[in-house]
Amino acid sequence: MSRRHGFAGTTAIAGIGATEFSKDSGRSELRLAVEAVAAALADAGIAPEEVDGLVTFSADTNPEIEVARSLGIGELTFFSRIHYGGGAACATVQQAAMAVSTGVADVVVCYRAFNERSGNRFGTGVQGRAPMPTAENSQFAWYAPHGLLTPASWVAMFAQRYLHATGATTEDFGRVAVADRAHAATNPAAWFHGRPITLEDHQASRWIVEPLRLLDCCQETDGAQAIVVTTLERARDLRQPPVVVEAAAQGSGDLQDMMTSYYREDLTGLPEMGVVARQLWETSGLGPADMQAAVLYDHFTPFVLCQLEELGFCAKGEAKEFVREGNLELGGKLPTNTHGGQLGEAYLHGMNGIAEGARLVRGTSVNQVAGTEHVVVTAGTGVPTSGLVLGVDRASA
Repeated sequence: MSRRHGFAGTTAIAGIGATEFSKDSGRSELRLAVEAVAAALADAGIAPEEVDGLVTFSADTNPEIEVARSLGIGELTFFSRIHYGGGAACATVQQAAMAVSTGVADVVVCYRAFNERSGNRFGTGVQGRAPMPTAENSQFAWYAPHGLLTPASWVAMFAQRYLHATGATTEDFGRVAVADRAHAATNPAAWFHGRPITLEDHQASRWIVEPLRLLDCCQETDGAQAIVVTTLERARDLRQPPVVVEAAAQGSGDLQDMMTSYYREDLTGLPEMGVVARQLWETSGLGPADMQAAVLYDHFTPFVLCQLEELGFCAKGEAKEFVREGNLELGGKLPTNTHGGQLGEAYLHGMNGIAEGARLVRGTSVNQVAGTEHVVVTAGTGVPTSGLVLGVDRASA
């Protein structure tokens, strides 16, 4: 199938770098960003002065010019920011790929840095904040008076409907958490390294907002992650094996809200991820059967099941059987979140998931899936989102 996106197959991730993942970094968010970008450039073997583009999230507090000046990057010909929280993750790579494939920039670094545990905690939602007269904030006036104040409460509404409509149980949510934590347990970089859980542990964990338990909810993290993107041709001459951007896409569905799309006819799916999935498969010419592993955004376990369905790994309503068969685990049909995910490794708004996708393609994951040629990576769900298909460079494989 012909590609619709010119950057697909012609651009690559050339470097990845991160800080440690903690609950109290003890340093500024700018310093975290600079450390991660410097580590990613060192991984690629690229000097800071060769970078001419930077991409981050609209939510990031670290201005591109501050990062550039701190590292000695110099002039920038491209800088861009993506909105919608964790939904931006894979779109940062898409922006970078578009820039280098069109010649707007030669080397673009995507980064995300925050003190999300010791500083601004996203899990507190809209409570305790002064009301602001913006279009985005005004939508919450429909929900906040009813107690829907936090991300967990917003997702719980969808999760309850999903259970009712599909016959899934909270144990099926728990199987996602158990698989993630099993992978984190063998990952020295993960916060929950050496600390797996059982399904019984999940079921015994306290309610946050029914039907979500504590172990259904991602952790809070201080840290930073950076990704270096350049042309595939340039990447072939660098330090690491190129990780080809085989497809990248953004998607927003009909009647889209920020995690509160309650006015759709069906509340059991994630149409925005369906928009992304169609583009990924069409652009890459690949499909679910071609993926050896997946990195699925796991801020809350129910949305992992929905993503499996939207991406086509199983039919609608059948993700419960897919996870019951152990397919998310190493040795299953689709080893998922082999780094431990945001439930087990760190909550970095999905950027650490892109890095794990790159490691799987390189063959360097601590939980490597043998014979990996293609990996699908997704960004935040319940919001306008994005995704990637990453693959090996066949010319150098």
